[in-house]
Amino acid sequence: MPTFELIATCAAGIESLVNQELKALGYHTQSENGRIRFEGGYAAIAETNIKLRTADRIKIVMGEFPATSFDALYEQTKAIAWEQWLPMDAEFPVSGKAIKSKLHATPTVQKMVKKAIVDRLNTYYHHHGHLPESGAHYAIDVRLYKDKASITLDTSGDSLFKRGYRQEKGGAPLKENLAAALVDLTTWHADRPFYDPTTGSGTIAIEAAMKGMNIAPGLKRSFICEEWDIFTDEFQTARKQAEADIDHEVQLDILACDIDHRMIDIAKENAKAAGVAHQIEFKQMQVADFTTDKSFGIIVSNPPYGERLKDRKYAHALYQQMGDLYRALPTWSKYILTSDPDFETYYGEKATKKRKLYNGALRTDYYQYWGKRH
Repeated sequence: MPTFELIATCAAGIESLVNQELKALGYHTQSENGRIRFEGGYAAIAETNIKLRTADRIKIVMGEFPATSFDALYEQTKAIAWEQWLPMDAEFPVSGKAIKSKLHATPTVQKMVKKAIVDRLNTYYHHHGHLPESGAHYAIDVRLYKDKASITLDTSGDSLFKRGYRQEKGGAPLKENLAAALVDLTTWHADRPFYDPTTGSGTIAIEAAMKGMNIAPGLKRSFICEEWDIFTDEFQTARKQAEADIDHEVQLDILACDIDHRMIDIAKENAKAAGVAHQIEFKQMQVADFTTDKSFGIIVSNPPYGERLKDRKYAHALYQQMGDLYRALPTWSKYILTSDPDFETYYGEKATKKRKLYNGALRTDYYQYWGKRH
């Protein structure tokens, strides 16, 4: 079976999590900004698309080379064996960008790569003129950075954060893979209580439940490369294995609350679609009403950030409530994501640790308050 150089792309700040996931699956890795390199064949492409919780996409590296002229870009792109992947009727749009490179005109870079691939395929398939592009979709991306070209082929299609369970989103939804990262960055284990006080559409609690039951995040969705004729039964095999790996016996203690009853209804529907509704107690409740006699639990919250001026007062009052309430839970660890640089002031305590993350394009910090250990 052939082996390829693969890349798992991810948001800035969570490379270490994707790296850990890949290593846990048995892959040798190399970390870079926003991506992790690894090697594998068709089965690896299927397995990582289905199982990775925190990655964005799985891409095949088609070629990497210096390119300081359009002739060099054309010739080296044309030298790639595109016919091993693309049939004559392949639909293959080319996207990408050029940064800090002599070839800075991005549209021209894309057109040159497209032309090189067309010319290669025309020669191989003994065809003349425009290719039909009426078949399966192959998304090609070219990146030029400091005069080095990197050309990749996307195998995922829709980003891996789209698990397929989110029926409704509500306002300002958290991407599923970022929610999974927030859970992974805690010390939570399946035998500990887990509480999300501002659950919204339920994404954090659902991702925790899926992790606790070992449900592969991509189990209920399809991937663009499944349309390609080079794949046979790899995805079917990977799905069967993922199904077999689910822990149906585990009993989780997850509470997810929101002040808005409409969001609770949405969260319940999403949890049902994810197959974890029986593992999460959803409750309409404001932050200040939380009480517990349990110990060594985990609180994860993505509260309102107060980005708009009129919301800032409410957000600051909420942070203060959280601080007053959670300091009375010394064995619990608390993890709170916000873009507000004054969060610690209103919470009333410096975080044990904070980590820079990006919620989409928005820079945020993940404030971590570690509880007392056993």
